Amino acid sequence: MAFTYLDNNAGAGLAEGVLDAMLPYLQQQQGNPSSSHRFGRFAHSALDKARQQVANLVNADPSQVIFTSGGTEANNQAIAGVAELFHDGKVLVSAIEHPAMLEPAQRLTRHGFEFELIPVNPAGIVEADTLTDMIDDTTRLVSVMWANNETGVIQDIPTLAAICKQKGVPFLCDAVQAAGKLELDFDASGVDMMTLSAHKFGGPKGIGALIVSPDLEWPSYILGGGQEDDKRSGTENVAAIVGFGAAAEYVSSHLAEYQQHCQQLREALEKRLHDIPGVTIFAEQSQRLPNTVFFALQGFDSDTMLMALDKQGFAVSSGSACGTGRQTPSHVLKAMEVDDLTALGAVRVSFSLQNTVEQVEQLATALAKEAERFNHLMNR
Repeated sequence: MAFTYLDNNAGAGLAEGVLDAMLPYLQQQQGNPSSSHRFGRFAHSALDKARQQVANLVNADPSQVIFTSGGTEANNQAIAGVAELFHDGKVLVSAIEHPAMLEPAQRLTRHGFEFELIPVNPAGIVEADTLTDMIDDTTRLVSVMWANNETGVIQDIPTLAAICKQKGVPFLCDAVQAAGKLELDFDASGVDMMTLSAHKFGGPKGIGALIVSPDLEWPSYILGGGQEDDKRSGTENVAAIVGFGAAAEYVSSHLAEYQQHCQQLREALEKRLHDIPGVTIFAEQSQRLPNTVFFALQGFDSDTMLMALDKQGFAVSSGSACGTGRQTPSHVLKAMEVDDLTALGAVRVSFSLQNTVEQVEQLATALAKEAERFNHLMNR
């Protein structure tokens, strides 16, 4: 049985040329980038090249790129800086952020800070007026993601960042799902910090970056070595960083092709979903990532659907989280005022350049059969 991978928002396969770029640093070139001998210099040169490639992806200067172990660490580093710079105040984080942003921000309450969620409207959008009303003289940081990992909804980041700039509050943007799928411009967007993760767009797992504005002096996070301009100590993972850079270069040169292809697949799936009774497509009228469809089929819980599709060779994901053996609705959908019963049935499909229209048709056929089988059982 052929298996179809449709969970690219969780992790995409290595882009063309990425493994080949990494192999020399896994097999022959083991120099430490901090060493002064030729092997060290060779490794350091590889870091410089990758730093430029990642900077080019988001139109930043290489000096602004701090390599981390991934988006989660980058988010934690950005949030932790609040406690280093201030003794009190509040942080504002959108209600639909990834837990890698929500939990570090929530943890600041242990250190005397306030933590407030910025609500979204039913379309999954942070409204400018809402953010404006929430910022006051005690606000230390605002965080809103560029594109949501579940719904794919895209926020108006330049507008939100401009509000924060006017009020003198640093703006942090998790762009983990947006990078490689949308054209990003760090400088033009007005954000102060941006986080990235390589494995979301064809790089290896375990490597990411925090991009920091030159106008913002943000504290170091991991100490003891001085790497990454003394902002994140520890010997750099040269092979992974090289893969990060290679993936960044690849997706930059294939962005238009990616967007057109994935948009075609998304529209094809949504057209078929509209023919299935009881289907809800979340945030359907919002501007979304071209590769993401988040939907629910009435009567199904997501775990049942995921298992049924897995048996038929389709790898998709759920919009719900399982904790301590109990299924809970997606916090993103709850923030959008979706009822719990519908939210518990949420399924996410996320495409890549490797997926085909034929695979979409096969998935849609499988979904229609599952819906028909369920309706038959209910009407017996």
